[in-house]
Amino acid sequence: MNFLPLAARNVAVARCGSRTYSTLLVADHNNKSLAKGTLHAVSAAAKLPGMTKLDVLVLGKGCGDVAKECSQLQGVSKVVIAESDQLERPVADTATNLLAAVQKSGNYTVVSSVASSFAKETFPRLAAKLDVQPITDVIEVTSEEGVFKRPMYAGNAIATVKSSDAIKIVTFRATAFEAAATDGSAAIESFNTENYESAGLEWLSESEKQSDKPQLASASRVVSGGRGMKSGENFEKVLEPLCDKLNAAMGASRAAVDAGMVPNELQVGQTGKVVAPALYVAVGISGAIQHLAGMKDSKTIVAINKDADAPIFQVADYGLVGDLFEKVPELTQKA
Repeated sequence: MNFLPLAARNVAVARCGSRTYSTLLVADHNNKSLAKGTLHAVSAAAKLPGMTKLDVLVLGKGCGDVAKECSQLQGVSKVVIAESDQLERPVADTATNLLAAVQKSGNYTVVSSVASSFAKETFPRLAAKLDVQPITDVIEVTSEEGVFKRPMYAGNAIATVKSSDAIKIVTFRATAFEAAATDGSAAIESFNTENYESAGLEWLSESEKQSDKPQLASASRVVSGGRGMKSGENFEKVLEPLCDKLNAAMGASRAAVDAGMVPNELQVGQTGKVVAPALYVAVGISGAIQHLAGMKDSKTIVAINKDADAPIFQVADYGLVGDLFEKVPELTQKA
């Protein structure tokens, strides 16, 4: 019987233990244009150790332009487009069946996406169907196979998790990764869809207000109001002029949303949107941990609050103590 020297045995074990990743990334889009979060997800997926190919799946209807955008992302090997009437407004059950079919067809070992509302609804179902454990909201891909870092307890703790599943279901937090470059030229191919079985879920309508102003999820500047705004009318009279002056998107704390001052799609925080703009202005926001979880990665944070002891000042780069109804109009005038 021949024995390998210890050093050689270690090398052999390392080679046997390493795996390659064939990755499928699900694009986030509205059938017309690609959501910017997908660019960050592509960058994150490219960091997977041992990755051999990165294919992007575009599912929907009439989304050829989205597929073209995806094909230009650096690092993408191929774009797979799946179109049908049923997928125009995809819901969790039918989309799960499609994802399972694409995963099986391409023998992908990783199915990933940006941590969008669609992924949050669909990926747990896909993981259950494949009998694996999903890993959500990843903020770091380590150099060790199957090891990721993700936030817990509203970002107060960072967990290092390791998955030994043969197929990994992963979502990436867009704000934790740089956007992929757009100088690629990947091929585009179609996937033959079918009428997927539904559990009875049906898309009814979309309530998000359409606007030509910067969108909260992708804006480079955000101005958010909290309970201190007192009413929805003050959001329009006091906050909106500052947003217009700064070319910023408007956001809000959960307290303001729960009080009915503004609609849900403006909520920033653990149970709302997670943003990381170049400038984040928090007006009349105390700084509850749930809100900080959604904006603390912003490059520059400015806080305006009459309470000098408000927790928001602990994370702010610049703070202004005073009555927001005096300070914000003054700031708007000088901006």
